[in-house]
Amino acid sequence: MATPTGPRVPCSEAAVARALLFGWVLVRVAGATGTTDVVVAYNLTWKSTNFKTILEWEPKPINHVYTVQISPRLGNWKNKCFYTTDTECDVTDEIVKNVKETYLARVFSYPLDAISSTGEHPFTNSPEFTPYLETNLGQPTIRSFEQVGTKLNVTVQDARTLVRVSGTFLSLRDVFGKDLNYILYYWRASSTGKKKATTNTNEFLIDVDEGENYCFNVQAVIPSRRANQKSPESPIECTSQEKVLSMEMFFIVVAVMLVVIIFIIVLSVSLCKCRKARAGRSGKESLPLNVA
Repeated sequence: MATPTGPRVPCSEAAVARALLFGWVLVRVAGATGTTDVVVAYNLTWKSTNFKTILEWEPKPINHVYTVQISPRLGNWKNKCFYTTDTECDVTDEIVKNVKETYLARVFSYPLDAISSTGEHPFTNSPEFTPYLETNLGQPTIRSFEQVGTKLNVTVQDARTLVRVSGTFLSLRDVFGKDLNYILYYWRASSTGKKKATTNTNEFLIDVDEGENYCFNVQAVIPSRRANQKSPESPIECTSQEKVLSMEMFFIVVAVMLVVIIFIIVLSVSLCKCRKARAGRSGKESLPLNVA
């Protein structure tokens, strides 16, 4: 059989071609499976105040992006914050649908050159989060206050939340009901000793000393919780009472003054009579004796 006489490809060139082809295939496969230089998210943390809820994580992406998914414990996963270079995602609109539900989130990492691929991508799960039990209570505000006589009335303003029912945003009181308490810390402006009162409504009516100025602030609290029970304290407010005498004290002062005036008048009259009496006796003693 005749041996082919056509030109041959040198062995070294064929090996290089095969190596390049094999390397290209590996790169494509790696890109499709999402295993090239992808940093998996870590330190997933829920940040929530009055049900405004943000999921945060690390690190800042370099050659990749993130997508977040969130789900109730027994529900379906929903995508949030698609292909983001941020390291946080606002998930409030999902958790306010049922704040007593327990939620789980996960953060997927995608290489920039494989965003549209359908393969599996690495992800990290968050801790579970139950908004009703874990959202932080925001700083309350004092809506109004008035001190009349020995009574101090303080009204607390409920914070609004992003929880909605029939298109209306609910307040903290609407969501928590009687689970929500307020603590009033109050003290005389001239003193440092604090007292406190607690209510499961928004009104305080406490006994104070008449005519004294008082300072106070309030704090929200949910006693039934194991953690995150208390909010930060509100800014301090103070009353401004003028120092006035009570009616009882006024009459006492007037009576004492009358007694003093009467005493002075009586004493003056008595002294005057005494002087006249002494003057009369002295005049009689100075007259000459009559001689028979």
